[in-house]
Amino acid sequence: MIDPVLLAILKGRLEQIADEMDATLFRSAFNPIIAEAHDASHGIYDAVTGDTLVQGKSGLPIFVGVMAFAVKAVIEKAAKSGGPKEGDVWIFNDPYVGGTHLSDFRLVRPLFRDGKVFCYLASVGHWHDVGGNVPGNYNPVATESFQEGMLIPPVKLFDRGELRQDVIDILSANSRLPNSLFGDLNGQINALDLGVKRMNELLADYGDETVAAALGELKDRAAMLMRAEIERLPKGTVSAEDYLDNDGVVDTPLTIALDLTIENGRMVMDFSRSSPACAGPVNISRATTIASCYVALKHVFGDVPANAGVLEPVEFIIPEESLLSVTAPKPVGGYTETILRLIDVVFQAIAKIAPERANGCAYGTINALSLAGYRGPDRKRWVMFSFFGGGHGGHPEGDGLNHGNAPISTATIPPLEILEAAYPVMFTQWALRPDSGGAGRHRGGLGAIYEIELLEEEADVFLFGERGRFAPKGVAGGKDAVLNRFTYQQDDGEHSPPMASKMVGIKLKRGQRVRLETPGGGGYGKVEERDPTLIERDVALGFVTPEAAAETYNHPVKTSNKDAA
Repeated sequence: MIDPVLLAILKGRLEQIADEMDATLFRSAFNPIIAEAHDASHGIYDAVTGDTLVQGKSGLPIFVGVMAFAVKAVIEKAAKSGGPKEGDVWIFNDPYVGGTHLSDFRLVRPLFRDGKVFCYLASVGHWHDVGGNVPGNYNPVATESFQEGMLIPPVKLFDRGELRQDVIDILSANSRLPNSLFGDLNGQINALDLGVKRMNELLADYGDETVAAALGELKDRAAMLMRAEIERLPKGTVSAEDYLDNDGVVDTPLTIALDLTIENGRMVMDFSRSSPACAGPVNISRATTIASCYVALKHVFGDVPANAGVLEPVEFIIPEESLLSVTAPKPVGGYTETILRLIDVVFQAIAKIAPERANGCAYGTINALSLAGYRGPDRKRWVMFSFFGGGHGGHPEGDGLNHGNAPISTATIPPLEILEAAYPVMFTQWALRPDSGGAGRHRGGLGAIYEIELLEEEADVFLFGERGRFAPKGVAGGKDAVLNRFTYQQDDGEHSPPMASKMVGIKLKRGQRVRLETPGGGGYGKVEERDPTLIERDVALGFVTPEAAAETYNHPVKTSNKDAA
């Protein structure tokens, strides 16, 4: 047993290393999805298994979960050529072995001590454009991965410390924005350089054996605490189902179903009743499914340390033919929408056995929106890609967060000032959406309204969203939130996508607008249990209209003439 005080010190130092790597990339990245939205992550991984040992607090939790699979893939690849060498760095974006989608590029670097690998450091970031049919890479009608972008298997970017320029040339040639790609890549390289420096300093201070013992102890403690948390849950099996609007190709709903069993200090997560693999890009790999469950369980059991030990007492049943376990070349570009629904069904299942730990479903879609065109007399290419927020679910302690980001991440929504400065667009509205949160004892948070006007002569618009037909659910008696809504202007008026939440190739002219009205979060607890003073406060703040207060809560609220005006 390592001294508890020393263990706490080492835990803090290790987490600080990952945090510094995050900060280094955020400060140096070229594209706003990393620099402003923080769509990236860094971690420290086991030298033999690739398991997650430490993650940064600022990076995306979903990345840290899938990166264990990415590091394992590198370990297996290196073993085929005599093992890793000091100074080697691998790069790849293969979503079938490393999880997520083609936009997320991973760099994996071994840290050597006395000629042996002590651990691996890894960096992942969302690059702005990696080829494919749609600028920004969220192609809602892709039927194979080749239509989503370039796929790079694990290859060496550095070979014994020597940069392979040919690899960079290949990457740059396959992007609409090669300068952005090059800047993000160098930011990730620098982050790993810093991580190696900081790890060597830590090992010099405390010794390799002590730090290794601490890493092992942290993993064991996470597994022990997770088992204890599971033991506190009622035994038995509960089920939950939720749905995706469609796959972007075939306009029929897709089921995400979970049968959750608690027995003997273990949790079994059975997804056998989920839909089979589909034609469109809402499929995900097995690695992504497991990582999504890791994120959901970390929400439920917030005090358990974030490393691979969390999953030791958890068994996964995911059929090979499921949309949750596809292999190449099935399209996976819209993975964000599916993993959000996975998290939703975990919350719904937990609410049935331990409502004191659960919360209403969040808004459930990142609404990936791309605008692209050419600007100025030299016809310079521009691609604006961004994601947008919505409401979080009500929870046992209060109302949900208004206008937050998706629970798969700690990313932030890019500021409108940054987007307007970088691209020929103007936001004519950026506001909370009244009445969008699900009613309940604790109301769901509000979604948002975004309206964007084109300032260039023309542009193509692409949308990849969800929750256009199936609203975010409330729990413990709480009501559902409202649906997602997307509209766009044309010469003959306003239109909505036929598939509700997905569309490609919308042509905009100067002065025309697109509009997103995002869902709120689901409510928590019965409506009749809500404190009347909170209803009146919501009406006064504009969160709930007087009409909704009267209809939903049966609580008429008087408004002054000033308010009515």
